[in-house]
Amino acid sequence: MTTTVTPTATAADRVRQWTVALGAVLAMLGAAWGSGAFGGTPIAEAAGGALSADATLLAPDSPAFGIWSAIYTALLVFAVVQLLPSRATDARMRAVSWWVLASMVLNAVWIGVVQAGWLWLSVLVIATLVAVLGLVAARLTAVPASNPLDLAATEITVGLYLGWSAVATVANVTAGGRDALGADAADGTVWAIAALAVVAVLAAVIAVRLRWRPALAMATGLAMAWGLGWIAAGRAEGEPHDLAVMWAAGIAAAVAFAAPFAAFDFRRDHRIGPDEEQPD
Repeated sequence: MTTTVTPTATAADRVRQWTVALGAVLAMLGAAWGSGAFGGTPIAEAAGGALSADATLLAPDSPAFGIWSAIYTALLVFAVVQLLPSRATDARMRAVSWWVLASMVLNAVWIGVVQAGWLWLSVLVIATLVAVLGLVAARLTAVPASNPLDLAATEITVGLYLGWSAVATVANVTAGGRDALGADAADGTVWAIAALAVVAVLAAVIAVRLRWRPALAMATGLAMAWGLGWIAAGRAEGEPHDLAVMWAAGIAAAVAFAAPFAAFDFRRDHRIGPDEEQPD
């Protein structure tokens, strides 16, 4: 008969829990202020409107940014769940909590940089944010969730955050390029289509890499499809109007949405779990 030894929470665990919880609240309050709440300047109006819905061919239409309400709510849920006494010694929370906090701080920094008008620095910040979220996703694939609540608080949260940030990075790079070159909003159709093709390939790669964590893969794909779909809507109905980019964004959105389901369905053996074999 074997005896299961319950790990004992350390002082470092408690520090981590409270720091992440309080840091999450502060980071999101700062992000809310920097996004236009409490009298701040909306991001769409910051940096001379470089990130507005009509600034470039790859700018998502305004309703797309409503996804931040879901992301912030999910991050708050994560902050609360990881603070529960029973999660102090949880292997998954130990593996990702500090990195999730880092992502929230980076988001707040990105907003501050945009407010200052430093577009190319904002590209570096958001690229770092995506890299951190990619690392969190990789760690989530390595450590299973202990219960459905933890799965939702980690995988759905990180998936939505990562998927949206990946699309936002492309829009951010485009805005920085337009600002540096002094180009018109409607310039660069070929470049925009090429960038959307890269995003579609990236969505497929992410789906394959995360296929052993379906909730994480599907949340990521859904968020990417959301952002890409609103790029398509913006080019179809708004300015700059570009039907070629609309079709490219629409196809990329379809790929992002379908890829996680296809990757899951075509796994070599559904009976093998992620902790038994992860071929990639």
